[in-house]
Amino acid sequence: MYAEAVQFIELMHHELNIAPEITTRRLSSIKSDIEATGTYHHTYEELAYGAKVAWRNSNRCIGRLFWDKLHVLDQRHLTAEEELLNAVVHHIDYATNNGKIRPTITIFPQGTVTEAPFVIANDQLIRYTDDPIAAPFKPISQTDNHILPLLYKYGGQLKTFEIPQEVILEVPLMHPEYPAFGALGLKWYAVPMISAMDLKIGGITYAAAPFNGWYMESEIASRNLIDSYRYDLLETAADTFNLDRSTTTSYWRDKALVELNYAVYHSYRAAGVSIVDHYTASRQFEKFEHNEAAAGRKVTGDWTWLIPPISPSLVHNFHKGYDNTYNNPNFYYRSKKSCPFLAQLQQHNADNQT
Repeated sequence: MYAEAVQFIELMHHELNIAPEITTRRLSSIKSDIEATGTYHHTYEELAYGAKVAWRNSNRCIGRLFWDKLHVLDQRHLTAEEELLNAVVHHIDYATNNGKIRPTITIFPQGTVTEAPFVIANDQLIRYTDDPIAAPFKPISQTDNHILPLLYKYGGQLKTFEIPQEVILEVPLMHPEYPAFGALGLKWYAVPMISAMDLKIGGITYAAAPFNGWYMESEIASRNLIDSYRYDLLETAADTFNLDRSTTTSYWRDKALVELNYAVYHSYRAAGVSIVDHYTASRQFEKFEHNEAAAGRKVTGDWTWLIPPISPSLVHNFHKGYDNTYNNPNFYYRSKKSCPFLAQLQQHNADNQT
């Protein structure tokens, strides 16, 4: 832990031009805390900078140009269950900002997934109950609400919480040239809020640290709505666009995908909700690469995630390679083995079935 703390503090102090004597004093304090208690606690400045650098280091994110604009909400002091849940609701409301989305992270008390007093199991704060990807987090005793309840661990127990509908902004999906598409009644939530990744800063793990940016249109149109293991709506959408599905050489799949991406982008813009198209996102990432090079830093990345799932060869990152080394601070996906409370959910569901 101390070695990782040294690496982080020295990085932060170097980048922020903090005097060497201050660095020495801070590292001495951290070392004393670790020796006395087995851990240490970040100052707010360390927490905020660490969270921002974790976004900067996020290999799978194409939106890293805005890493230093992240809003960091420090909720490490909360202990009461009601306060913790209210902070989750506040994150949703604050980040949504009536559609003018703020990139935000809320950081709860530190600890690994087995140590932290409060841990969110859901992979995103907002999911639909009929989305197949949400199945592992869906209690059988679920209400009729179309929004999946928050599944969380508190006091060693697995619990659920219904997120108030009034803080969840949804966008009706329509196409300006094909009314039949709008007649499908499709909608999607405004903000993607990742909630089941571990934030690691200087040897400290924050297992409860939900964060968000805004959507790139192809995330919704080319993946969520189209993937066969998700909503699998390509054929349905193609029919609303009056495409000939009798032969593959009509290129109906390609045409439907383009129109669906346009529909999602148009719908969010019409609703006044922040969204970015894949061409703009790629140009922003290219600027991020230039900024990092100017700062003497090497950009790492997962190429398979940085290229958009529509027309990838038309953007610059398709033609580049990236080193997929993970640098800290960073966000890490949890393995199923690290989430023992999901086994509790499975047992809960089994008990309710019987």
